[in-house]
Amino acid sequence: MVNVIWFGLIVIGVIVAALEGNLQAVNEAAFEGAKEGVTICFGLISILVFWLGMMKIARESGLLETFAKILSPVAHRLFPDVPKDHPAMGYILANMSANLFGLGNAATPMGIKAMEELQKLNPHKEKATPAMITLMALNTSSITLIPTTVIAIRLNYGSSNAVEIVGTTLFATFCSTLIAVMLDRWCRRRYGY
Repeated sequence: MVNVIWFGLIVIGVIVAALEGNLQAVNEAAFEGAKEGVTICFGLISILVFWLGMMKIARESGLLETFAKILSPVAHRLFPDVPKDHPAMGYILANMSANLFGLGNAATPMGIKAMEELQKLNPHKEKATPAMITLMALNTSSITLIPTTVIAIRLNYGSSNAVEIVGTTLFATFCSTLIAVMLDRWCRRRYGY
């Protein structure tokens, strides 16, 4: 559906430019947009490689395990229907840890693996379980300590203080996570699952 919307917007833009006799502007915008996209990608690659390297060091040094142990009691309360020693819990904890560090791209594969493991526990395969819904809500609204992707974008655009958004991001993501957890608990009680 999104592809159809994008295609429609592009076609409308080209038609309007043609009607106004300004197809050159479309050409320039296409090349400028492509150039800017590549620049942003390279900036993001550098910051993602840095943080993925930091995550690897944290994992090999045992810091991630310690962090997962700290998060474990919270995760077990959020996912009461997932057994403590099930592989899904490990992926959920890894997903939560990656999201805390603002590594959305690193968190996604762990979230997908967690969903696959949760699907194995699902008695009704065609319907999402409460644990799956909770994971989706937490993954979308997760508290972010270091918004690495946004910092990288701000650096690419020449921000004089790219990390000044850390405090507001932490506050905003704390509020979003709090609301997501409260809604999740309310839905579980309201609909009895």
